[in-house]
Order: sequence, then C-alpha cells, then structure tokens
Amino acid sequence: MADEHGSWKTFGERLVYDNRWVKVGLVDVQAPNGERWDYHVVHLARIAIALIVNHQDEALMLWRYRFATEQWGYELLGGMVDDGEEAAITAAREAAEESGWEPVGEAEHLVSFEPLPGQVTAPIDVYVWRAAKHIGEPTDTEEVGRVEWVPLSRVTELAQRQELLGSGTLVALLYYMASRNV
Repeated sequence: MADEHGSWKTFGERLVYDNRWVKVGLVDVQAPNGERWDYHVVHLARIAIALIVNHQDEALMLWRYRFATEQWGYELLGGMVDDGEEAAITAAREAAEESGWEPVGEAEHLVSFEPLPGQVTAPIDVYVWRAAKHIGEPTDTEEVGRVEWVPLSRVTELAQRQELLGSGTLVALLYYMASRNV
C-alpha cells in the first residue's frame, strides 16, 4: 500500500502532549510531491457507540448540551473504550450508565469509521441492539441529559436542523437506515 500513487511516507512520531483522552504528535512525513516536514496529528481514544432500536422504530438517544460547540442536540449512547475492554461491552455499559436502559441480546457490529482521517485518529465502533430493558435511572452524572426514544423517521429532519450531535450519531443512524433499504 505504501507504494500506491499518492501515498505519504512517515519516518516516526514525537508526542508533544499525552493524556488519557488526547495525544498530540508531530509526525515526520514526506508528501507525494517529495516535501518533508513535521505534521501535527491528534490521536483520540477509541469510542464505542450503542444504537438501540425498539419495535416502534425508535432509537434510544440522549438530548444534551455540548459546551465545546455550544450546541444542544441528540446523541447516541457511548463512550471511551477502556484498555482491555471489548468495544461492544463498552457500548452496552455506557448505554446503561447514561440512560438507565440496558441493551438486551448480542451486539451486532454495525460500522467502524474514522471521522477526520486527514489530521486526527479517532476510531469509532458502532453496535446495534434491537431491544433494551429499563433498569433504573442513569448512573453517569457527568452525561446528564433527557433520555428519549426518538422515531427514526425524524433523523433527516434532526440532521437538517443540526440537532444530531457528532459524527458517531449521524453516521450510525444514516448507515443503519440506509442498510435497511438495501
């Protein structure tokens, strides 16, 4: 793959910032035109997302505020994958903690993707369940919001109104809906 037309060469990376949530590196690169320089790359932790859909064709989501973009909107449930934990387990755990609803049955891998591959590594894995049981109130007090079953028929409208927050939510919902119509 490295010899493919248009490929870049890398000669190493030096971390300039490193913590649990984000790492920033300077990667020694050579572009296809032969130029060589240090390129900033941001590395984010792997994220696992739960798409829980019920028999009424509704998805379980959290209406919440995101201060970084100063937006209110809907998000699917999920979070950072802990070291040594399987992504599907993370998605199920985060769904229960953030919503009080526990996914039922085996997780089905829906899609994995990188939302900003030009300068950011941010792997996202999405899993789908078709049932959940209510186990109580949300226990994750940091992820406060209003838990709702949102009709999938509203996805396009919510996307147009910019009320679906983040690529994890948008890609997961649109991919799920498109794959049902194949």
